[in-house]
Amino acid sequence: MKKFLASGIIALCGVMSGQAFAADKIKVGILLPLTGTFAAVAETQKEGALLAIDVVNKKGGLTMPGGKVLVEGVVADDEAKQDVGVRRYRYMRDEGIKGLGGQTFAPLAYAVNALVGKDPLPYFPICVMSKEAFQKGKLADSTFATAYSPWTVGWMAGQSAIKTLGKKKIFFLARSDSFGWDIRDGVYAAAKEYGAEIVGYDEVSLGTSDFTTVLQKVRAAKPDVFISAQFAADAVALLKQVQQMGLNKETTIFNAFITNVVAKGLPPEALENVYAMHYYYYDLSDFADKEVAKSSKEFTDLYRAKYGRPPDAYAAIAYIAYMEMFRGFEVAKTFDPAKVSAVMRAGNGNFQTLKGPARWREDHAAEYKYAAFLVKGKGAKDQKNEWDLFSVINAVGGDQVMPSLKSLGY
Repeated sequence: MKKFLASGIIALCGVMSGQAFAADKIKVGILLPLTGTFAAVAETQKEGALLAIDVVNKKGGLTMPGGKVLVEGVVADDEAKQDVGVRRYRYMRDEGIKGLGGQTFAPLAYAVNALVGKDPLPYFPICVMSKEAFQKGKLADSTFATAYSPWTVGWMAGQSAIKTLGKKKIFFLARSDSFGWDIRDGVYAAAKEYGAEIVGYDEVSLGTSDFTTVLQKVRAAKPDVFISAQFAADAVALLKQVQQMGLNKETTIFNAFITNVVAKGLPPEALENVYAMHYYYYDLSDFADKEVAKSSKEFTDLYRAKYGRPPDAYAAIAYIAYMEMFRGFEVAKTFDPAKVSAVMRAGNGNFQTLKGPARWREDHAAEYKYAAFLVKGKGAKDQKNEWDLFSVINAVGGDQVMPSLKSLGY
């Protein structure tokens, strides 16, 4: 045990500084790839989870039948490897966690879900899981995902490129896995519905660093818009090369799903005029829905106070997940997985988030009024400060952006 703790793999985060734990406390797991390809994104997820724990503990803890119960977060590195993640998860179960959130790597989330199905635990994956994972019978009764599938990401990107930006000829670049193929299928579905044409297609594996050949194909196809499924470090590499080759001067560039981590990894000239879908962008001061603008500012202020910078999209995903976990505990008045799951389904599954109203669907996916925000990257001349990265164009959401329950077997 001492050796495990000393290795730095696990860290404990309790209540606010200077306050000792009360006799009544619980542990919840935070399992993320804090090293490797997804490390930068995972760090923001961890921060969102820990902020949710702070919020609960600063009001005295969870309100449970026996009194207030404080929350302790157990943080572990899954390294985006299935064997490592499963081993760390089992260790957390042995430590007595009452709930779990985490994962950036979707296949590992699905593997943890399988374990949760056999030995129930409230589990809130905070990554974009494959569409297949939401098929009837696939998710455990106590698994609830605060991010949708990549199919939804693709549909929103395609719909926004076609309807909002008026693009009709699309070149699409996938990633050679379920993430990329699901985004592709969503883009293609939107293209079919709104009358756009796919004029080119290619796919590359995770971790690709040289996109020269692909970008030459894009240039030759002369699309109105180039939509790419690349994420995290892959997206940074791609968008830098797009700018270096001057392709951003010839066609509209659309990265399907973006984060501030990606934007900060780009020189301003590579970010400028890049369109993308953003699960959550912190600056919604000009957003038409003033209630959402207000709740977003409150979350941003909390996050800034703790971390000294505004929250990124995946921090919001994690924060929403853990706040829902804690709501489930308090409303159910127990940590029993079946009863917590019943809370998620009650009242037509409706709940409130920092980015507006949402509901839990029958497939255990969160459906948001504002599922994602269409953003446009700012260049150096338009950035007022180092975090002034995007302009928010509009938002899309509701049932229309989700795969139909019928298509998932319900």
